[in-house]
Amino acid sequence: MSNNNFGSVQLQKTKPLVITPGEPAGIGPDIIVQLASLEDLSNCIVIADPDLLKQRAEQLNTPIAIQCIEPNQPFNSSPGHLAVFPVPLKAPCQAGQLNVLNADYVLATLKIAAQGCLAGQFSALVTGPVHKGIINEAGRAFSGHTEFLAAMANVSRVVMMLMSDELKVALATTHIPLSKVSPAITQPLLAETLRILRAELIGKFAIANPRILVCGLNPHAGEGGHLGREEIDIIIPVINQLKAEGFDLAGPFPADTIFIPKYLQNADVVLAMYHDQGLPVLKYAAFNHVVNVTLGLPFIRTSVDHGVALDLAGTGSTNIDSFRDAIKCAQSIFQLVK
Repeated sequence: MSNNNFGSVQLQKTKPLVITPGEPAGIGPDIIVQLASLEDLSNCIVIADPDLLKQRAEQLNTPIAIQCIEPNQPFNSSPGHLAVFPVPLKAPCQAGQLNVLNADYVLATLKIAAQGCLAGQFSALVTGPVHKGIINEAGRAFSGHTEFLAAMANVSRVVMMLMSDELKVALATTHIPLSKVSPAITQPLLAETLRILRAELIGKFAIANPRILVCGLNPHAGEGGHLGREEIDIIIPVINQLKAEGFDLAGPFPADTIFIPKYLQNADVVLAMYHDQGLPVLKYAAFNHVVNVTLGLPFIRTSVDHGVALDLAGTGSTNIDSFRDAIKCAQSIFQLVK
């Protein structure tokens, strides 16, 4: 989703969109204050420590006015203004320096935002990047936003999909070690993932009959069983079952050739079997113009395509395009489904 296509943020005057900055020492606070200084975020609420945002704005020489509010409180905003529901940091924060004490702060902002979405207070959730390692070092089991929000919503399975203007890539498995990918890919998991993916492309993206290309797991999609049997025993039977139900599916394709124009030109989405099978291609093609969308939640959630970038925090060298596109994507989905 290039910025040229989406243009400026122009949210409708409706239920506010909620934003979480993510890791306070990373670039999440930076991209929020930078976008707020440029565009009208008058229908957005940020769940964060207001002093953190003020401090980062001063560090970036990006003046903004912050209005502290309650989630249901009416508020007025304009370019250069930001509405913030205050959640205090657990410890002082310096840009670029992680502090394990602030892990609970990050989780608290996510909980408040997710609870508000589940209660119907917000139109959508847009999340800034988190640092999984520091949260786990704090003793809080955390594998990522996707899994955390699924647990908050009491949903057994969600699907992680990243998208640009030209390409959508969904994942059968998300943030798990590579050694656990093959055991995790079962027929029930793959079938449920494809059902969620198809239903959400229809309901949230208005694609009447999505054409889904499915990656194999092994090199050369198993080479007829000589390089692994997951394709024969798991992936092909699920594809055949769902095709019999009317799904428009093709595959399994080798992951090293599925992303060529010959296959992509008539496809709506590629389903990769694991995180680093599909996402490097997408991020190479469109980094900073990619949006992460969580499918299968009872609310809309989008996110940026990048990490916390500790080395860039507080420097003013960040790119806000993915954050802008994430907001616009959430708005687009909300306008379609409301």
